[in-house]
Amino acid sequence: MSNLSAFIVANGPALAAAGAAALAAGVLVIIVLLLLPRKPVSDPAAEQRLLELNARLDAMGNWLQNSHMQLQHTVNTRLDAVTQNLGESMKTTTKHTTEHLQQLHARLAVIDSAQKNITELATQVSSLQGVLSNKQSRGAFGQGQLEAIIADVLPKGAYEFQYTLSNRTRPDCVIFMPEAGPLVIDAKFPLEAMTAWRDAPSEEERKQAVARVKQDIAKHITDIAEKYLIPGETQDVALMFIPSESLYADLYERFDDLVQRARRARVMIVSPNMAFLAIQLVRQIRKDAEMQEATHKIRTEVGHMMKDVDLLGERARKLQGHFGQTSKDVDDILISAGKIEKRAAKIEELEFDGDEAPSADVIQAPIRRLEAGE
Repeated sequence: MSNLSAFIVANGPALAAAGAAALAAGVLVIIVLLLLPRKPVSDPAAEQRLLELNARLDAMGNWLQNSHMQLQHTVNTRLDAVTQNLGESMKTTTKHTTEHLQQLHARLAVIDSAQKNITELATQVSSLQGVLSNKQSRGAFGQGQLEAIIADVLPKGAYEFQYTLSNRTRPDCVIFMPEAGPLVIDAKFPLEAMTAWRDAPSEEERKQAVARVKQDIAKHITDIAEKYLIPGETQDVALMFIPSESLYADLYERFDDLVQRARRARVMIVSPNMAFLAIQLVRQIRKDAEMQEATHKIRTEVGHMMKDVDLLGERARKLQGHFGQTSKDVDDILISAGKIEKRAAKIEELEFDGDEAPSADVIQAPIRRLEAGE
């Protein structure tokens, strides 16, 4: 309908002009007829003018008819074009509308899936809040996160959870260091004090929350330093693991006096990322120690191998001497055999009286004496 309106608006002046022209022509004909003087029918001039006027009226009628037909043809052509364009526009609009509805349906499906995920996440957050609200559950959560970090970095046998020290204390984890005592790591989660400090509505409550945070953290530092730093058994430094990056950032930004106190007590406060870096460093130290140990073993084995090579050379030289002596003995044997062959040839050349040749025993007797060295 919008295309038809556009057509009418675009061709409205032409249609109005054509209708106005036809109306003007009709009015003109009527005025001429009214203004013509009436003369007797017998007047030839009046009849002639009447004939001419009729001819003009016929010509004008034909022109009006042709104009009307041409206008009708133009209007029909334009209407057909508008109808065709309107049909194509309706098809295109229907196609686009269908595509948009399909996209909208897909987006609604995505939104529905996101809504389900949000609902599940809200449930998990509620569960996490329930876990963190309990002190024991909160401690188990921190210990579990510490165990996950250590197990992902260090191989089995390089650490032990709930390891018992000589003073009967059991930290959350110890990492065995090469040629030194174990490194102690204990997880602490001061969530209640930090949450009260963050959510304090008034200045007075905020001061009380600050005092509570300092008291709780100071107690954790003292406990770790007194229980897990054993001279001659453990490392000189212990790690206090806080399983929250935000709590760790607030502690280092707002409570610098506690951080300095922990350092003086040889207790390093670490977050999950800092703990990961520290354990990576421990892993590298262990790897270097293993490489040094392997190098020492290689050096020892190379020394043993050099001794074996020297012994092999000595035995090869002895074997060479034996081969030389054997070669000399073989040469002497060949010389003796050659002499024997010469003497046998001389004996064979001897002539005896009579036709009979000497017996074999007679010939072999001198040979046996020669072999015996007589």
